[in-house]
Amino acid sequence: MERSVELFSIDDMTIEYSVIGKGEPIFVFHGGHSNCNEEFGYKGLVENGYSIITPSRAGYGKTSKELGESLVTSCEYYAKLLDHLGITQTHVIAISAGGPTGIRFASLFPGRVKSLTLESAVSKEWLTPKDLEYKAAHIIFRPSVEGFTWKMLGFFSNSFSKLMFNMMSSQFSSLSKEDIKQRIGDTDVAEFNKMNNRQRSGSGFLIDIKQTKELTSRDLRSISSPVLILHSKNDGFIPLKHPYHAHKNIPHSEISVLDTWGHLIWLGKLSRERDEKLISFLKSNKLEESFSLNET
Repeated sequence: MERSVELFSIDDMTIEYSVIGKGEPIFVFHGGHSNCNEEFGYKGLVENGYSIITPSRAGYGKTSKELGESLVTSCEYYAKLLDHLGITQTHVIAISAGGPTGIRFASLFPGRVKSLTLESAVSKEWLTPKDLEYKAAHIIFRPSVEGFTWKMLGFFSNSFSKLMFNMMSSQFSSLSKEDIKQRIGDTDVAEFNKMNNRQRSGSGFLIDIKQTKELTSRDLRSISSPVLILHSKNDGFIPLKHPYHAHKNIPHSEISVLDTWGHLIWLGKLSRERDEKLISFLKSNKLEESFSLNET
C-alpha cells in the first residue's frame, strides 16, 4: 500500500500523519506503541475504497508530546488537522489505547464523526499504580529507555521469530498456547515480527496511561454517531469489561464479540470476520457529502 507521510504544524505544535488509499475518509487513532505507520487492518479498507488518515498521536512519532496535556487538547488539534485536510466529516476508528481519544473526539465533535468504531479499545480507566503492568510500563517504556526496549524486541523477533511469538502471545490472549497455535495463520508470525520492528513508545504510552483517567461515562453517553464495538472474547490485554462498558453507555452502539485468538483481531484465521463486520457497518453509514483531501 502506497503511504504518504506528512507533518502539519500549527500553534507551535506538530502532528505527523499518513494517508493511504482514496475514497471516503477514515480517521484512525492508533493503539499504544504505534504511530502513523500502523497497518493492521488497513488492507481490506483500502481495497473497499476508503482513504485512511492516521495521525501519530500525542508523544508518538514526530507528533508533539505537548498535545497530550489533556484529551481535550489532543482532540482539538486533531480537529485542526481535519480542517487542514479539508475534511468536514469522517469515519473514526479508535484502537486499543487510542480508544479514549476516539471516544472523547466523538463526544466533542459530533458533527464531524459519521461513525465510530472501537477495536480492542480501552473505554475507561485502564492501568493504575497498583497494577504490575503499570509499574513495568514506567520502567521499560519511559522515554529514556523505550528505544532500547524496542531495539532488543526487534532484534530477537528477527532472529527467533517463532520463539518470540510463542513467548509474547500469552500477553495478547487468554487462550492456551496450543489453542493460539491452532488459530494462527501462515503469515501471522511474520506480521507480528513486523509489528515489533515498527513500534516505538516515545512519550506516548505513558501519556496514554495518564489520559485513560480522564475518560468518563458522560463522554460515552454524549456520543451521537452510530458506534460499532469489536473485541475478541479471548483478549488478554484489554479485558471484556471495556467493550461491555462502552456498549452499556453509548446510546447508538452495537457490539460484536469475536472469537479471534486475542487482542490483535486483525491477525489469525478468524480475522476475516472483523473485516466483514467493519465494512458492512461503514457501508451502512456512508458519508452523504462529497469530500477531498487538500494537497499538502
